[in-house]
Amino acid sequence: MTYRNSKTILGLTIAIALPLAAQPPGGGRGGPPPNPKAAAPIDLTGYWVSIVTEDWRYRMVTPAPGDYQSVPMTQAAVKIADAWDPAKDEAAGDQCKSYGAPALLRIPEHLHITWQDDQTLRMDTDAGKQTRVFHFGNSKAPEGPHTLQGDSVAEWEVQGGGRGRGGAANGTMKVTTSNLKAGFLRKNGVPYSENTNLTEYYDLVKERNGDTLMVVTIVVVDPMYLRESFVISSHFKKLAGDTGWNPTACSARW
Repeated sequence: MTYRNSKTILGLTIAIALPLAAQPPGGGRGGPPPNPKAAAPIDLTGYWVSIVTEDWRYRMVTPAPGDYQSVPMTQAAVKIADAWDPAKDEAAGDQCKSYGAPALLRIPEHLHITWQDDQTLRMDTDAGKQTRVFHFGNSKAPEGPHTLQGDSVAEWEVQGGGRGRGGAANGTMKVTTSNLKAGFLRKNGVPYSENTNLTEYYDLVKERNGDTLMVVTIVVVDPMYLRESFVISSHFKKLAGDTGWNPTACSARW
């Protein structure tokens, strides 16, 4: 038997031995691929509460004017932040400038995540009463005016063995957001521009005590106000129900 024939036979043997269960639901021959909801490798739905374990003084209280530590700001950004005046934002009806997508998950809050339809995941926050919509595949709505939450496109990332980015169990949801309205990365006026691009990775972690945590890695790129990518992470604990859910309006001061 030649080497080439041996490889062919071995390949056929492996292919036949693969269990049918390894094929994705609906993805076999003759069937359409599963929709994003059916194909979800992780379940992000339900109620979640923030776990603030880092940057406490920037997240639990309004940072003092001029306290921009750890943000790689350009000089143009520093100039804008130094002129921050919450009274002016309130007078202009801009109380929600620190509730845009790049900063929203840094606010202490509860989240409610649901499937809006088979192609669209929805996230509501009780802090600021904001709504984000994650469009999978070709379901993305046409871009319109710049908004606080922008236009978000989502995709599932699953590598060999059913694991996601960095070995996260089961998979990862990657979200890219553009078409953002300018806002604040921090409550004390640290700005981001409308040219900002946001990339997020949503992973689930199972704790030994049975708790489920959602870890969101947030990457903000803004050539106008950031010297380099601003990378942070936020943690949320899954709740059994809506305990603590308390929708409140945006605040320019906190």
